[in-house]
This record gives sequence, structure tokens and C-alpha cells, in this order.
Amino acid sequence: MSIRYPVYMPEMQGNEKKYVNECLNTTWISSRGKYVSSFEEHFAKYLEIDHASAVNNGTVALHVALLALGIGPGDEVIVPTLTYIATVNPVKYVGATPVFADCENTYWQIDPEDVKRKITSKTKAVLVVHLFGHPCQMDQLVEICTQNNLFLIEDCAESIGSTYKGKHTGTFGDIATFSFFGNKTITTGEGGMVVSKNKSIIEKVANLKNQGISAEIQYWHDSIGYNYRMTNICAAIGLAQLEKIDPIIKQKNNVANTYKSLFAYTEIHMQPQHPDAFHSYWMCSFLLPRNNNRDKLRAYLQTFGIESRPVFYPVHSMSMYAEFAQGISFVNSDEISRRGITLPSYPSLNTNDITFIANKVLDFIDLHE
Repeated sequence: MSIRYPVYMPEMQGNEKKYVNECLNTTWISSRGKYVSSFEEHFAKYLEIDHASAVNNGTVALHVALLALGIGPGDEVIVPTLTYIATVNPVKYVGATPVFADCENTYWQIDPEDVKRKITSKTKAVLVVHLFGHPCQMDQLVEICTQNNLFLIEDCAESIGSTYKGKHTGTFGDIATFSFFGNKTITTGEGGMVVSKNKSIIEKVANLKNQGISAEIQYWHDSIGYNYRMTNICAAIGLAQLEKIDPIIKQKNNVANTYKSLFAYTEIHMQPQHPDAFHSYWMCSFLLPRNNNRDKLRAYLQTFGIESRPVFYPVHSMSMYAEFAQGISFVNSDEISRRGITLPSYPSLNTNDITFIANKVLDFIDLHE
């Protein structure tokens, strides 16, 4: 059956076409043009942070962030195992060693206590992920990194618009990265952003993303860099998306709150929200009853045109990373991954659509008790 309710689709009802057409009409379609700098400036202003540098996707944003901090062979980076693999791969790109930490079982975020246990003399940084849009416990993580002289890196691919104690995710650490893939809260199709309070760090990012080109001498290169630049067309889409981010996030919260009300007093539990956090609900994710079969539920939903996806498989469970987790238990991450499911979460879902989806989930649960 064709997909009637995809897990996600972006909102494109603003100035996207207008700005892209201006790029086409002026022929500024590549990595130079006014929209790149404008998107960077407006994004930094939205986060209330000093510096932002646009790149061509979220994974390379993490790559250049690690490089800009000087992380490389011999260094260890503590990372959550319950995350998308793109969080961990850049650690290997730079030759460093990922050290996996479990999540806490209430909000599904990296467990600060497990982070403490994983620190060694080789630890150089802690890389946290605000999973599904919910902020991590940033007070504790900042304190841990400060006390141990570690870099704090925030992967905010899923959390634009989320706040912890009134402060945007991405503004707590030494450096932070964002993704604008097509399923993110705002999108450029493909794209990313690196942000920091530290000007010299962002200058290093700008050098690295632009073939290592000198800031002083045209066409002189003073380091080995990469072609990680964002195009003017992508930035034009991003700026148009950013202009309407507040109503998009409001709509996404309405979707989440509707799911919450429909699943209240059932055995299906939505990812909770910490009292000090504002959850932007990039995705609406749930834990199924312990004895339920998620894969069979997903197949059942598919017959009604309802797309779903599993909560991320822990990275330590994948063959290329198994060596870094031998003999280590990740009880919470494994359990959440086994029982977790993500349902359609796009902003334009209306109450009737969400009710239909929720009822089909509940029908399946009732049939398989």
C-alpha cells in the first residue's frame, strides 16, 4: 500500500521558491552569494550565539568541529550509544576512539553518571546528542567537562528550537552542530551548521570547510581542507525555513500533545519531557509494552499507509563498533531501542490524522495482548 502518512515531510509554504528563484535569476547558485552569510547571521541570532558557519550536511559539521578542536589519534571521545550512527562516524574520521555511554532511562539522553565512569587520561571531549529534540542534562555535563578540562560538543541535529532552562541547545558547549536534512525541523534539503561562542574556533571551521584557504591571501591555502561549503541555493531555502521556525515548532508541539492525550492511560509511553526542558519534538517516539512485537506493529501500520521507524539501534551493537563495547552493558539504550517506535511527526498532521494513527496502534496492541 502507498504511504498515506509518512514519518516526516517538510513544510515549504514560505519564501523558499522566491529566494531560490532569485539565486537562479542572478546565477549565484554555488557556495558564494548573499544567502549563505545571511543564513549564518540569522541562525546565530536565533540561537543567541556569536558565530555560525554553514556547511553542506550535519555529518561534515561534526567532522570539522572535531578537527577544529584538534581532536585526533590517541584521543578518546565519549559518545552516547543510543544515537544515529552519523554522531559516531566523524570520531573515527579524525582517528580518535569512541567511548560509548549509556542513556538514562527517563528522558533517553546520555547519562552524566555513566559519562563520569568513562573518563580516562585519554579523554579529550564529550559529544552529547539531544536525542529526538529533548535536551540533555546540560548543567551536569558542563560541570563534568569543566572539572575534567574536556571539550563539550553538542550534536543538535534533532534539537533546533529546544531549550534547557531557557537556553538554546547548541549554546552550552565549546562547539555545536546542526543538520538540515529533509526530515529535520527546518531543512535545506542537505545542509548543516557549526556554531560556537569562540571566534577562533569558527575561523578554523571556515578554513577547513573551504579547502583550507587563507583568510588574508586570495587563492592561498594554509592547511589541508575540505569542500564542505553550503550552496547559496540551500542557504536560501534555509533562510526561508528559519523565518517560520516558531510556527513550525508550535505545530510540532501540537502534534506531540495530541499523541500524548490519545495514549494517556495506555501502556504506550511517549518520550517524557524534563521540567527544565522545552522539547521541540523533532520526532514523536514511544515505548511499546514490553511483550509487544514492534516489527509486527510496523508491518500492520504499513497496511494502512502509516509509515513508522524504529528508535535508533545502539551504535555499539553494529559490527564496525562492537570492539569498542566488548564486555560493557548498555541496559537502558538496549531496552529503549528494542521497544521504541517513531510515528508520523510532521507539522501539518491534524487531529483526525493523529487519531487515526493512534487508534491503529491501539487496535494492534489489543489484538496481541
